[in-house]
Amino acid sequence: MTPRRILVVTVVHHPEDARIRHRQIASLLAAGWQVTFAAPFSGHGVAPPTTVPGLTAVDLTRSTGRRRVLAQRDARRVLRERGPRHDVVLLHDPELIPATLGISLPVTVWDVHEDTRAVVALRSWVPDRLRGPLATVASALERSAERRMVLILADDDYADRFAQEHLVVPNTTPVPPDPPPAGTPDEQGRLRVVYLGSLARERGVAELVAVGEQLQARSGGRAVLEVMGPAHGASVIAQLETAHRAGHLEWLGFRPADEALGRLDGALAGLSLLHDVANFRPSMPTKVVEYLAHGIPVITTPLPRAVDLVERSGAGVVVDFHDVEQTVATLLSWVEDPAAAAALGRQGHALAARELDWSVHSQAFVAAMQRLADAPR
Repeated sequence: MTPRRILVVTVVHHPEDARIRHRQIASLLAAGWQVTFAAPFSGHGVAPPTTVPGLTAVDLTRSTGRRRVLAQRDARRVLRERGPRHDVVLLHDPELIPATLGISLPVTVWDVHEDTRAVVALRSWVPDRLRGPLATVASALERSAERRMVLILADDDYADRFAQEHLVVPNTTPVPPDPPPAGTPDEQGRLRVVYLGSLARERGVAELVAVGEQLQARSGGRAVLEVMGPAHGASVIAQLETAHRAGHLEWLGFRPADEALGRLDGALAGLSLLHDVANFRPSMPTKVVEYLAHGIPVITTPLPRAVDLVERSGAGVVVDFHDVEQTVATLLSWVEDPAAAAALGRQGHALAARELDWSVHSQAFVAAMQRLADAPR
């Protein structure tokens, strides 16, 4: 049987994005698909892979800030030249929707990662006077995509924005069977508190910096905040670099998913200090899922989906938005009693194993792609 072929395209996301590369593409490769992955490898300082069986990498121009036109043109060229040779095209950025106009493509899927309209308010490069018009354009893009494409949603709550029902492929994660207990000291004898994810003002960078400084000082260096993820915006980068140089936290920058997830093992706790903004309210924070999966307790701000996970699992603490003092006090209590953190972590891991394991959800994703590939053109 001829292998099914899929063209996966992003001009925004990092080529090592966990949802795209390490969940969806990895699952398709394991199912015998031939995958062409077009992504901004050079733009993110990553060498395109050349030795992964079944995977062909294509380097695209990176879309960032106000520099987006060249990336759209480059993506449109790849879609026009390579798209017809595949059974399915899978898009991961809303700005790729207009790039498909006038091109003869096989069945095309848009993976809706976030609230497209609400996220406009978070883009620092968008002038204030254009936020309203661009939010309207984002809504129009969603309606256009629903008419012309198959949609899959990263969260159940995105369904209200669309007229039809669409498959939900949630941001779950592989759940290791037996992670080390939370509060396991590192090779230097320190207890690590971790943050994993993108870094921006609305994602709590100022709070992370303050927590790191207080944790280091009040624990006498027994505990350290380890921050993993790419930073967005010059002021955010400056904050993190200053805190790193001062020894208030350790900022490791972007790390590939396998490495980053491995560093969660044995941590004392995981932080999710997202602010109360529209794009975050309906979403399940992936970092919270990953912390639970790796058996470490969570400290989260009171966004609804995170609260639900923490309360049902009994695996953490909910703190008020911007509340550095409560966050640090909770962490210090676990520094004094790592066994308590380990017990909470075990409860979270049990819930993750029951409900949040990607090895279960991946089956629905691959089956959906197979149905689309096999459907008559």
